[in-house]
Amino acid sequence: MGRAGWLSVGGLLLGKERSISQRLFLSAAFWSALVLLIAGVSLSAVYRAAAERAFDERLGVYLRALVADVAMDEAGVGQLGEPQFELTRSGWYWQVSRVDAPNPIVKASRSLFAARLPLLAERGVRADPTGLRKDYIIGPDERRLRIVERMIDVDSDGQWLVQVAASTEDVDQQARWFMLALAGSFLTLAIALVGATALQVRYGLQPLRRLQDEVAAIRRGDSEKIDGAFPQDLAPLAGELNLLIASNREVVERARTHVGNLAHALKTPLSVIVNEANSEANSHASPLADKVREQAALMGDQVTYYLDRARAAARSTMIGAAAEVEPPLAGLVRTFEKIYRDRGVLFDLQCAAGLRFRGERQDLEEMVGNLIDNSGKWASGRVAVSAAPLVDETNGSAVPGFLSIIVEDDGIGLPTEKRNDALARGKRLDETKPGSGLGLSIVADLAKIYGGGLTLEESDMGGLKAVLQLPMA
Repeated sequence: MGRAGWLSVGGLLLGKERSISQRLFLSAAFWSALVLLIAGVSLSAVYRAAAERAFDERLGVYLRALVADVAMDEAGVGQLGEPQFELTRSGWYWQVSRVDAPNPIVKASRSLFAARLPLLAERGVRADPTGLRKDYIIGPDERRLRIVERMIDVDSDGQWLVQVAASTEDVDQQARWFMLALAGSFLTLAIALVGATALQVRYGLQPLRRLQDEVAAIRRGDSEKIDGAFPQDLAPLAGELNLLIASNREVVERARTHVGNLAHALKTPLSVIVNEANSEANSHASPLADKVREQAALMGDQVTYYLDRARAAARSTMIGAAAEVEPPLAGLVRTFEKIYRDRGVLFDLQCAAGLRFRGERQDLEEMVGNLIDNSGKWASGRVAVSAAPLVDETNGSAVPGFLSIIVEDDGIGLPTEKRNDALARGKRLDETKPGSGLGLSIVADLAKIYGGGLTLEESDMGGLKAVLQLPMA
């Protein structure tokens, strides 16, 4: 495999989208498998070489016996005591040839049956330091043979070439058996290593998962800080996260204090101005006093609006803020039932169990309270409030991490072209109804601060349907 191949394998194993546990497990499994594969190939090659050497030693014994026969008594050549050499085409052969005579004298085992073994010297096979040549050939029976040969000089009897060849079927069979046994053993070892790696990764990353659970609990509002002991590698991180959370809360509290001080500092002079304008208007008719009183009231509304928005922005950045949805919704419904009792408006609440808003309860009450109040003003006799996980209308699947609160009524509704105006700050579509025109605008701004939104639609009840989308804890 080339460099590009290894890089592609590495990219597949260590993709950016994979978790740390997956990266550790896959990398360990890959390298373990690679090491086992290399070890298996190496051991197979070593065993094959050892089996081949042992086979060559066996052939060498027969070769030395033939050499001794040639040197001592030419007539007795071939008395090896091996039945395989007597069986025709048995796969075991020997051959002795005179190489320095015009008409070579050839003696061979009966198993050759008039066939001849090739000469390795003529095929270019080099002899080792002992004068021995070894190689593989295709024998007379078309089987693969291992052959060894040696040249000997018998003084006056001339030079003789002694050859012994035998089939390697037994060696090949033993090598196959060894490879199968090795493969089974290494497969068992690989399974054990993979299991051990999985346990090691799971055990080693357990503190990280515990840290993740602690942070998730803080985000849900179930805990205020990371508790418990962590390994020395993670303990500093847990400490820094606790310091960050504490710092965040301190910054938010400081912002709340400053916003409250600003609200008090602005509202007090405005109250003085309004009181002076009222006194002037009570003493005698004064268009200037009426105008000052009108503008001071408008300034008060604007100050309240922006200060509430600043408070909400500070609260939305607080880590771990979370609130149950059903209790504040139930409290608001009971409150507005009393407010609109004289008009006979009925309020209906349906809330999915266990819903939690990722934010401050005060902001949730302000947003839903404005929507219920707006529906109560325009309803003919019924207001419906429902809360559930947000569902994507295009495919019907749940949108992870968000909930929806729907407030609708059976009033006269609102034309499509006027719905954007209803969300504009300070825009009042009907001056006969009480209010400053900031209610829906505040809801939309608060929802946007939390990463959600507010949409106005036509209700099946005939009136207006307000859909509030908020993050879910």
